[in-house]
Amino acid sequence: MASELVIVYHRQPYEEVEEDGRTVLKENASPNGIVPTLKSFFGSVDHGAWIAWKLAEDTSNPDFEPIIEVNDSYGTYAVSRLPLSADQVREFYHVTSKEAFWPILHSFKERYNYDPVDWPNFREVNWRFAEAAAAEAADGAVVWVHDYNLWLVPGYLRQLRPDVKISFFHHTPFPAADMFNVLPWRKEIVESLLCCDQIGFHIPRYASNFVSTARSLVDVTVSERRRVDSDLISEGTALTERMVPARVRWNDREVEIRVAPVGVNVDYIETRARDAATRAAAAEIRADMGDTKLILSVGRTDYTKGGVEQLASFERVLEKRAELHGAARLMHVSVSANRNMTAYEEIQSQIEETAGRINGRFGTLEWQPIALISRAIPFDELAAYYAAADVAWITPLADGMNLVAKEFVASRLDGDGVLVLSEFAGAAVELSSAVITNPFSHRSMDEAILAALDMGAEERRTRMAELRKAVRRNDLSTWGRDVARMGKQAKAEAPTP
Repeated sequence: MASELVIVYHRQPYEEVEEDGRTVLKENASPNGIVPTLKSFFGSVDHGAWIAWKLAEDTSNPDFEPIIEVNDSYGTYAVSRLPLSADQVREFYHVTSKEAFWPILHSFKERYNYDPVDWPNFREVNWRFAEAAAAEAADGAVVWVHDYNLWLVPGYLRQLRPDVKISFFHHTPFPAADMFNVLPWRKEIVESLLCCDQIGFHIPRYASNFVSTARSLVDVTVSERRRVDSDLISEGTALTERMVPARVRWNDREVEIRVAPVGVNVDYIETRARDAATRAAAAEIRADMGDTKLILSVGRTDYTKGGVEQLASFERVLEKRAELHGAARLMHVSVSANRNMTAYEEIQSQIEETAGRINGRFGTLEWQPIALISRAIPFDELAAYYAAADVAWITPLADGMNLVAKEFVASRLDGDGVLVLSEFAGAAVELSSAVITNPFSHRSMDEAILAALDMGAEERRTRMAELRKAVRRNDLSTWGRDVARMGKQAKAEAPTP
């Protein structure tokens, strides 16, 4: 059955688990995942389709079902599963996406690795995604493509199905032209994206960077600019923009540029925070801490997250302020992003070595300054720590958005707590009432965490009230409506080639 809405995303829209020797499909458990939000759009169409890849030992296995029908709480929809071998996944995802694209997207030019990239494999995988989307799409359907590892899909899809309306959403930062243009495939990527009817970004800076990059590579003209909404202006922060391109023209095609910051599921988080078990766990944590202040840091083990730099700041603070010995403790959660990649293993080792050195220098039998956790914490457990923490210390060196900061704010039903946030996280343009810091500056980092620890109750509550308004204003449902509007407008407004 042809689909009015086709979502193209590298992940499958469910979790596969083994039960009694058979594979069972279960809905994603994450409260803030993009996947459940995207699936919710299937309720507005008669039939939808999802395109994803699936690891296959034998990609030519005749028993493999390339298309399955799923019926869950979000409706009935088809899932086209592209069988990829382990080598294809490694080349497409671990090498090209993570070793070449990821460092450039986050402006870490020194970590860019071009040599091992198999570009023909990346093209082939993207072509297969485009073919599957073309096969599933009804006449004039909307096809939504998500994220950088599918950059070439729009261009291929436009060749295969000139009738469909294509929206693309970019979930990472988009860097400035002088950074992006390090990629030797830059023009091919940008020309593919310009085959879309609409392209969406989290914040105005990323949209502006994309248009600037496009203009450096092809003959693009900006046909409309808009003033940035005041809710996305945080005075003095690194990522703030005041004007943003809204439409561009290329090859007689009008492309809309949209800004839609992703949020968290505030209602779900508040429900978990109100749960009696969560409140009891938070109270137990506070009782165990006594008068010691709890600083909470949560992120992936990734060089973009600034984990080593944050620990170094905590070490300097302990050197300067002896009164904090025994009076403050950092719970540093650094979950391995990908155990198969050397870069992440190195970062994990540095984090462990730094935390060990700090505990060795300052720790006593009664007090260890850092509790280092390298496993994923279930959300219900994490919600208790959000509620109990005095400070959330979120200081990535670069981050497309950062949902941990928003989760912390949404969890604070008591209206207390302090958020220290890097000005290089996309969320900083929304969360101006956080203590904003520059993670590249020792002085800024040290002063920010000390300001948070020393902050009085009245200021804490004033800031948190503003933060909670901002998180509620741009929650996950708002992002979903903005993205859905992108798709509807693409279908209604875009000219058919």
